[in-house]
Amino acid sequence: MEDAGVHMDSARNAKESLDMAFQMSNILNTGLDRHTLSLLIALCDRDVNPTLSQHRQKQRSTNEQRTPLHFHT
Repeated sequence: MEDAGVHMDSARNAKESLDMAFQMSNILNTGLDRHTLSLLIALCDRDVNPTLSQHRQKQRSTNEQRTPLHFHT
């Protein structure tokens, strides 16, 4: 039973942290919704740099849009 109480406390703390982060996000007018904000927090908790991930995704997208050069012989 003690494990359930610990889990409930962790869930409550996570919800309170997300609520606070969402309030700050709104004050700063970031335009992030709760779901996106929770994903960014989860990435940070796992030591993933969201900015770096965005850069890599943009780079992949740019590479896919490039067309190969065709040389006429």
